[in-house]
Amino acid sequence: MDAFLFDDAAMRDFIVNGYCVLKVDLPPSFHEQVFEKTKKILAEDGNPGNNILPRIPEVQEVFDAPQVRGALTSLLGPSYVMHVHRFAHPNGPGGNGGGWHKDSYWGYSKVRDHHPRWIMAMYYPQDAPAEIGPTGAIPGSQYYESRVPTLPLSPEVAALDPDGIGLPVAGEAGSVILIHFDLWHRAFPNHTDRERYMFKFQFTRLDEPMPGEAHWKRESAEIPLSAELAKNPRSPLWRQMWHWLAGESAWETTGDPEALKTELWDSAEETRLSAAYTLGGLGAEGVAVLREGLLHDGERDDLRRAACYGLSVAGAAALPTLTEALASESERTRGYAVYALGDLGARAAEALPALTPLTDDPSAFVRRQLADALGQIKSQPELSVPALTRLLEDPDAQTRFNAAYGLAKFREKAVSAVPALASALTDQNRYVRGHATIALEQLGSASPEALKTLLHHFHTTRWCPLTTRESSF
Repeated sequence: MDAFLFDDAAMRDFIVNGYCVLKVDLPPSFHEQVFEKTKKILAEDGNPGNNILPRIPEVQEVFDAPQVRGALTSLLGPSYVMHVHRFAHPNGPGGNGGGWHKDSYWGYSKVRDHHPRWIMAMYYPQDAPAEIGPTGAIPGSQYYESRVPTLPLSPEVAALDPDGIGLPVAGEAGSVILIHFDLWHRAFPNHTDRERYMFKFQFTRLDEPMPGEAHWKRESAEIPLSAELAKNPRSPLWRQMWHWLAGESAWETTGDPEALKTELWDSAEETRLSAAYTLGGLGAEGVAVLREGLLHDGERDDLRRAACYGLSVAGAAALPTLTEALASESERTRGYAVYALGDLGARAAEALPALTPLTDDPSAFVRRQLADALGQIKSQPELSVPALTRLLEDPDAQTRFNAAYGLAKFREKAVSAVPALASALTDQNRYVRGHATIALEQLGSASPEALKTLLHHFHTTRWCPLTTRESSF
């Protein structure tokens, strides 16, 4: 697998563009078999949705291929896990495709991560040239709530998209497209008389990057940007992603705080985020400007969000401001402060005594961010694990499944949560159940009870892929 880890150029391209295209080393007959099986299942039984893998277990070989494992390891670290949500996306003959969008979190929402913690993988079992309607992407859009701006496209590429802002990501049978979860994308129109299938799977990071543990074949200290890219207003974001992926917490920039304050309050999202990340590297002067943006008492939620991203890269200098913001009367301010503390990871450990009481915060928005943050900070389990266990019983479903993932990240230090995770296996929400299985799997090496609970659950819920209406036994 090491041979398929990203090199610096591949990592730079993913950070800048938000996607890459891989080709797995499996014979054409394999993809033909998957295509025909998919066609039959969708015609006879409808779309199996989250059950696509037990119905077509061969697909697991695609994601076990070293080309895919190497790329996912580069982006998410070696402890990444496959998420329980997956879907088979058909695009039939003459299909119109779809509109530009970012995926929701299975119908829920969250503060979106700029740092790579979620990756979508799209597998094509047939050739997917532009005319058959493959996935299209807006390069570089993963950092933005708004659909545009996009990175400049050549006239030839722009002509492939009626909107002139994206491009179809085409490939041969066996191609796997990895995209940053928050990349703007769409299905392009199918101008042929052939079916097009795409399998969408998701993968998530369990461990935050650690110093000295870059998981790609890194040779350059700084992201190798061309002269043109270095001048791009997004370059502060790209530089910070490079260092974050290598576990390097120090973030230093230069700039005039007063000028950057004006840009932080700008109406253009690209301008705001560039200023926020630059301010985050200026130390106390930058934090003072970001503090004003996060704590302002106006209606600019976009400003609060930009300020939170800047504070999330400012390191220890941001901790007093973020801890102060936890007591704000604004639920949005509190939620963004919790998110930023979680994004800081272990560097926010000293804020845990102020964070864990927020399990009783009246805002579901705050509690959702808290469940994520505690797992990313992953410190002081004597405080964090009981708090996550309480959140596993929260009335808000998204808080519950975030809490299960948070417990998974603590592994053997979360053994006390096994009974609560066992109860979560019967939750009415499918993703609470799914995340609880992942948590129990992570605990299994340290807890025989966790492993026994998980195996009993799998025996009970096992899906037989050979059982159909025509063959019931």
